[in-house]
Amino acid sequence: MSEGTMQRRAQRDPADQRAKRLTRVLVCAAAVPVMLIAAGCSSDSGSDDGKDKSAGASASTSASPSPTVQAAAYKKLPEVCGVLSKKTLEDLAPKAKSGKEGSSDDLSTRASCSWSSLDNNGVKGSQFRWLNVSLLRFDSDTTRGPGDKLAKEYYDKQVRDAQSAEGAKGTEVEPFTGTGDEATTVRYDLKKKEGTFKQQTVVARVENVVVTLDYNGAGLAGDKTPDADGLLKDAQKAAKEAVASVTEANSAGAADSSPSASASGKASDKASPSASKSSSGKD
Repeated sequence: MSEGTMQRRAQRDPADQRAKRLTRVLVCAAAVPVMLIAAGCSSDSGSDDGKDKSAGASASTSASPSPTVQAAAYKKLPEVCGVLSKKTLEDLAPKAKSGKEGSSDDLSTRASCSWSSLDNNGVKGSQFRWLNVSLLRFDSDTTRGPGDKLAKEYYDKQVRDAQSAEGAKGTEVEPFTGTGDEATTVRYDLKKKEGTFKQQTVVARVENVVVTLDYNGAGLAGDKTPDADGLLKDAQKAAKEAVASVTEANSAGAADSSPSASASGKASDKASPSASKSSSGKD
């Protein structure tokens, strides 16, 4: 090999080597963006999966809202033997010494009081009067419904029960306006061996409380039978007072220390004091 040929090859070898190195650099440089793009796609995909999983977890752990019901308007009952004024008691049961409170396991939801009066005139006979006031309050319940709705159902039941009293004669049913949210009067005669009893029942509802007032009178031992219209007016007057006492007990200025302050128990009609069925004048 000639000296010139060897010199030219020596000159080409470094150039060839530089060309090969440059080719490798370009190939590597071209490969880097592809790897970055692939890595980027993989990262984005993982991020979306994370968001989807997070959203799914949030949705699955989101609790359903608890059922709600409007709170009952009235939270307590007044002291039941004090719902009528002294004057009213003197008019309706003049010989009654005091009211007899009925038994109750919760005075904030149910209570009753009765007065018995016997005006004995000796050989001329005697006048008998019996008065009873019962109060029943309903709390709102998420299963059964609002308190006023439950009270409405019980109110309707009390009116039906009064109309279907055993032995009643000449039953008359009339709406009674101006007392609570709604009120009804039921009147009838009940004949017994002692005499004819004139029964007057007033059922009233105010918000979530039902007031049932029973009043009957009779002339015994030959005394004359009392006037039914007069007895009804007295019963209606007393019912108005009882409803007003319930409203007053739940007014903003009412004392929280009332003997029948609100308790947490729920009202039910299972122990409803049906006054007319327990009266001594109706046995």
